[in-house]
Amino acid sequence: MNNTLTKTLSNSRAAVSTLLITLTILLTSCGSGTSGKNLKINGLKGPSVVLLGDDILIDVVFENMTIEGGARYNIPKYPNSYVEISPDLESDGTLLAFSVSLDDVFGDKVSQLDPLTLPGGRAIPGVSSGTLPAVAFSIEKFKNVAFYIGPKVFGIWVPLKKVGMPGAMITTRFYTGSKRMGNLSLVGEDQNGENAGFFLALTVSSSAKRLLKKQARRY
Repeated sequence: MNNTLTKTLSNSRAAVSTLLITLTILLTSCGSGTSGKNLKINGLKGPSVVLLGDDILIDVVFENMTIEGGARYNIPKYPNSYVEISPDLESDGTLLAFSVSLDDVFGDKVSQLDPLTLPGGRAIPGVSSGTLPAVAFSIEKFKNVAFYIGPKVFGIWVPLKKVGMPGAMITTRFYTGSKRMGNLSLVGEDQNGENAGFFLALTVSSSAKRLLKKQARRY
């Protein structure tokens, strides 16, 4: 009985701790919902998004990860797209960059992809079915990167080693400049202490495309 009570109290403390961490992240990282301020993920700079020509460019810097050399990898079933990992030029961290062609996003091969949840089986936030057609793959330092495609929605999943909010998930608006472009979700560890990461979902409508092109001119 005592062991059961101790375990229950321990689980309760863990749940309260996770809730407090989640609330702290929300209160300190996000604006009013119209401010254009994105969720700040500890240890990361970004993600940031622009459109260069017909390619969506997404990059994020892992501030506490150091590599000596990098590589570029083709994305399976996305013939015009790639992901690249390299030392960041502006810091001691590591740059993870995605170049995703809109030809791949709107191409016929999208319908051939199997629908997937987030890694570990949790439902995709903001999607009624909880799944989207996707392709998952692994590269150096990153296991189970995934690309998701749906009607007017494009998403990427990037794994993180530790988030510190087991069982929790935060979803906030994501902005390019002052305009909303989609959602950014921070996903805590599952019941096995695995599959933490962030999920970036972007709207790829014609109006969003025009906005990304406008933002790209600033670079």
